[in-house]
Amino acid sequence: MTDGRDGTPRTPDPETPLPRFFFDRPVLEVAPDLLGRTLVRRTSHGPVAVRLTEVEAYAGELDPGSHAYRGRTRRNASMFGPGGHAYVYFIYGMWWNLNLVCGPEGSAAGVLLRGGEILTGHEQARERRPAARTDAELAKGPARLATALDVDKDLDGTDVCSNDATAPLAVHAGSPADPASVTAGPRTGVGGDGAAHPWRFWIAGDRTVSPYRAHQPRRRKR
Repeated sequence: MTDGRDGTPRTPDPETPLPRFFFDRPVLEVAPDLLGRTLVRRTSHGPVAVRLTEVEAYAGELDPGSHAYRGRTRRNASMFGPGGHAYVYFIYGMWWNLNLVCGPEGSAAGVLLRGGEILTGHEQARERRPAARTDAELAKGPARLATALDVDKDLDGTDVCSNDATAPLAVHAGSPADPASVTAGPRTGVGGDGAAHPWRFWIAGDRTVSPYRAHQPRRRKR
């Protein structure tokens, strides 16, 4: 993108929604590039904005750790849509998780939003996350982030690239993280053949990044 006058690169306004082509790329390019971007959730109570600090990439039918590894289902249908949409799912019968779909339509790749820093809307986030001891814990972890933003199944399939100022969910340009500060490692809680993929990305030293936890196989009841 240029400024239209001398051909020099133009720095996007931090509050400008990311364009569709940002998400129409391989998931391993999109995931680290989301760090430092701003996720905005709008409800009747007002907006809550989060600076993304931790994410995980999932490569669809090529990735044993992905919900789409075995193909399309009613649950994961949003993953197969065009990039720049939300994929929301329920986990452990308790929590919602929020993902951003990327790549071309049909590729089923997505980025799980694992953690972030609340920038605006602290009071709303605290009401939804009363157990948080500090502001750094409000969106520290994927379930906490979704809870702080009042995310549920109604947002599944939502377009996050809309320029509509009333859109319920949007991802703004924000301030991209310095590549030198981005660290990669194994994904949290992923087992089997997908366990070793270093597809979790986070901003090193940020207080809102959740601790890594290896996969723990469930014990069968006797």
